[in-house]
Formats: sequence, C-alpha cells, structure tokens
Amino acid sequence: MTQPSQATERTIVKVVIAGGFGVGKTTAISAISDITPLRTEEVITEQSAATDSLHGVEQKSTTTVAFDFGRVGWDVPDPIELYLFGTPGQPRFWNFWHDLTEGAFGAVVLADTRRLESSFHAADFFEQLGLPFVIAINRFPGTARRTLPEIREAFDVDVGVPLMFCDARAPESVASVLLALVQHAVQTRSPNPSLLDA
Repeated sequence: MTQPSQATERTIVKVVIAGGFGVGKTTAISAISDITPLRTEEVITEQSAATDSLHGVEQKSTTTVAFDFGRVGWDVPDPIELYLFGTPGQPRFWNFWHDLTEGAFGAVVLADTRRLESSFHAADFFEQLGLPFVIAINRFPGTARRTLPEIREAFDVDVGVPLMFCDARAPESVASVLLALVQHAVQTRSPNPSLLDA
C-alpha cells in the first residue's frame, strides 16, 4: 500500500508594499490575497484632509493608518508563501515603515503616474536600507501615458531596479509584480540564485 505523500512545506517570505498616499497598496493586497486581508483603514475626516494632501485622489474616502496584511501562496516553480505588508502612505506615518520592513525579503514601490513624487520617498527608503525592491506603476484609468525610461529618470534609480506597469485591481498583474520582486531579490542576494538558499 502506498503511503500518502506529505505536502511540501512552503518557504515563507515577507514582502513590503509601499508608496504614496492613494497609489493602490490596499487594492493590490486585496486583489491577490488568499485570505481576507487585514486592513486598518479609517474614514478621512476634515482634520486629516487638512494634514494629508488629497491632490490627485480627491475621491478617496478612507486611508490606511497602520498597515494592511495579506497572504498568497504558490507551488510553482518552488513552494512559497508571501506575507504581504502594506505601509501607510502619508508622511506622518512613515515612522512605522522601519518596523514593518524588519525581516523583509524585498519590497514593491507602488506608484501613480499622476503623482510620481509621492512614491519617491519609498524608493529612497529601500535604497538606503539596501533592501531589494521593484517599482510598479499602477495604471489608473484616464491617466496620461509615461514611458518606463521617463519614470526611471524621475525616480533616479539604478538600471538594475526592475520597473514595470501593473493594474493593482487585477490578481494576475499583481502576481507578475510579486514574482518579478522575488526573482530580483534572489538574484541580488546570490550569484547562483535559489530561493530556498536565500
């Protein structure tokens, strides 16, 4: 009689998703997560609107005040489970980023072409930490097109930092960004990349 095979244990990887206020971090985690995401969203009040600029996101009614958390797992090519931590985007919450980034394998900087500058701090933050990151440009409907070379120049990041467009509402698009990050982080950490050895 054949013994049932045991499920292969997944490697757990912590990923931080950061960027400016309203760029789509909560949306991206909600789109890809295998579980109901943990959210710490609060309604934007008149007092917070005076502190947090709503320029370019005037229709936004809620904001993340601590972090978002989601989880997604894949079995191909290697069994892996990503723990996704979304940062708050407003400058007054940036002091949380150090705690959220502790133990992270890599990061995604999410950006909006209407307000690229709102995500510059995230790229600078991960660059200074030496944490591998990718930049994903969330394509909001009706926004002006900008080329990847233009965006790379605006962020002033090394040519080795992966840069791509995405749709934070689409699970397959978010998955492509996360896979690109894992591949980039593995290659950055080892000349002979293997996730299980990272």
